[in-house]
Amino acid sequence: MPAPSLEELAPDGHDLAQDPYPVYAALRAKGAVHRVLVPGSGESWLVVAHDAARTALTDPRLRNDIRHSSSWRSDGGHAVGRNMLQTDPPQHTRLRRLVAARFTAGSVAALRPSIEAVALELLDGLPERGTADLVARYALPLPVTVICDLLGVPAADRTAFHSWSDELVMPTSPEAATAAASALTEYLAELVAPGREPRPSGLLGDLVAAGGLDPGELLGMAFLILVAGHETTVDLISATVHALLAHPDQLALLRAEPDLAEAAVEESLRYNSPVHATAFRFAAEPLDLDGTRIEAGDSVLVSLAAASRDPLRFPDPDRFDLWRPTRGHLGFGHGPHHCLGAPLARAETSVALRLLLRHRPAFAFATDPDTLTWRSSTLLRGLAELPLRFG
Repeated sequence: MPAPSLEELAPDGHDLAQDPYPVYAALRAKGAVHRVLVPGSGESWLVVAHDAARTALTDPRLRNDIRHSSSWRSDGGHAVGRNMLQTDPPQHTRLRRLVAARFTAGSVAALRPSIEAVALELLDGLPERGTADLVARYALPLPVTVICDLLGVPAADRTAFHSWSDELVMPTSPEAATAAASALTEYLAELVAPGREPRPSGLLGDLVAAGGLDPGELLGMAFLILVAGHETTVDLISATVHALLAHPDQLALLRAEPDLAEAAVEESLRYNSPVHATAFRFAAEPLDLDGTRIEAGDSVLVSLAAASRDPLRFPDPDRFDLWRPTRGHLGFGHGPHHCLGAPLARAETSVALRLLLRHRPAFAFATDPDTLTWRSSTLLRGLAELPLRFG
């Protein structure tokens, strides 16, 4: 019997993108691991409980390399290089080590003044009174500017780069996604081509100069850091503001105690993680995961969003609470593939939140929050727009 999709498991009329959590809760009540149909990818095991998720994310028998999948035939021709999400140790370890120093807490702390400068410039462009879309005017351009500056993407190319990236992570159609992948591949290949003059500045230029990466790895590194380095932070900033507006008591608490900004970011990561699920893992050999038999070649999808609302780990998990102990949430994953850019995403979001509250303190939903569109893919979930009324 074919496995059901999450859409088929949702009650009639329920918008899964708007609120997937009741479906996850119903699944979790029946067990930690379930067979589901993932549109476009076939059947997979879905992990929805916190402890089982942590176990899966550290089990060396579950690999990221798609060549361990029973359905693998070829790379398909749509991948933009070969990146850390598609590799396992020791290759993953080697690739990560090449860029890890740029994303440590200390390195990110040194970037904080430039992050604040970008945020302040964007806030100057927001009305003191009137309406504006926080996503388009603030949550999006802040991380795009920061990551492109860090990597050395020319300013004139950033709008096109984001449109390609957006289509890849939230596809509007298979054809559009393929076209975006081709365009982005061509652009990045030219940007990091050996001997290119002028050489790109920033991290990309350093990677080209240092060598140590074959052309496919260099292309994959550029793609992963550029795309992952801003898409999830856009969604984290907007989801955090949305959660605060939807919980006025918590927004009032943050206004009274601005030093809770970092706590707000952590609770937002737990409550509405923008990285909804990990990349697929593939069983290199048979294994047991929380009582479920996983056969060699099976794919496993770990729902970080579901795991971070497991009541066995976080009591009253559907409540947004700035005082909650959030240690152990899985918003940035866990194990060897824990998000490399977590310190940067945390810094950008806390800066964005603090400065928004300081320079545009009076804001509210400009439209009924129940009508907002949440964009969702297998891996990511975030607001398409967040219209706010200022003043």
